Amino acid sequence: MNLGKLGISLPMPPDVPACVAWAQRAEDLGYESAWIADTNGPDPFVLAAAVAQATKHLRVGIAVSPVYTRTPGVLAQAAATLGQLAPGRFILGLGSSSHAIVEQWHGLEFRKPVSRVRETVQLVQSLLRGEKSAFEGSTVRSRGLRLLMVPKEPVPVYVGALRPPMLELAGEVADGVVVNLFPADALPKMLEHVALGAQRAGRDAKSLEVVCRHQVMVTEDREAARELFRAALTGYFATPVYNRFAAWYGFEEEARLIAEGFRKGDRALTRQGMSDRFVDALAIFGSLEECRERIAQYVAAGVTTTAVSVLSFDPDVIRKTIEGLAPANLPTG
Repeated sequence: MNLGKLGISLPMPPDVPACVAWAQRAEDLGYESAWIADTNGPDPFVLAAAVAQATKHLRVGIAVSPVYTRTPGVLAQAAATLGQLAPGRFILGLGSSSHAIVEQWHGLEFRKPVSRVRETVQLVQSLLRGEKSAFEGSTVRSRGLRLLMVPKEPVPVYVGALRPPMLELAGEVADGVVVNLFPADALPKMLEHVALGAQRAGRDAKSLEVVCRHQVMVTEDREAARELFRAALTGYFATPVYNRFAAWYGFEEEARLIAEGFRKGDRALTRQGMSDRFVDALAIFGSLEECRERIAQYVAAGVTTTAVSVLSFDPDVIRKTIEGLAPANLPTG
């Protein structure tokens, strides 16, 4: 069974010391990377620095940081710092994020997301090469900035993408693509757009790493796992970005019910949208063998690296899932 490269997703409850301890444990268990989300948890760059210093070989990636909440200069400085702390081990992931995070949490305008990601990636890449900025885009600009300390080894920049415009942008300008929350049979369609973008830029799409964060739980209680998924992720699918994504890959009715339910404040209607069919297509839960089989399906469809995000706050479930799926514990023969 081919599970590709396996990583863990951070943060993990209850706190930053636990995240660092789990990163160390993951490295011991044979996981090859840790991917840190930038939402309402610990600062991802600070956590990345702590993880990088506490591990020896683990790759550490930001998956992903919104391009609106930090300037390209700040992102480049943070990436350069981590590139020096962990040479050859740090990956910067950038994405548009969502209306909820950008507009509601941070009070910023969610405008021209594809252009904003493109221009931010291009500017950050040039700064990380040690170039002096002279950039005038439609969404970002910088003049006269040159990093005093440039990492000796290149820092890869990945793009978080869902639908065709951003997927094609990833193929054009990024070193990898970060994806999540979709059924395995949608991935070939997604990767076609990555390949289109790469072709336009004269690049080989096969050289791009495909990182997928999965919501995973090793459990015998499938219904409880479904309810945890709904509690954690219904809000995602109420935002325009993820709602349109769900409709695009074939769950039009579910997307419509979720959006309408949120608009009306009707929890029952929203719950109809988060149907068992929908949840089961996206989440990975069940026995250890069932979880491995689902991960293998995504790998067969084109995922390079799986970031295991444990769908629980229960320490025992976290341990059971992370240790059970660990490369060191995979059956041989």
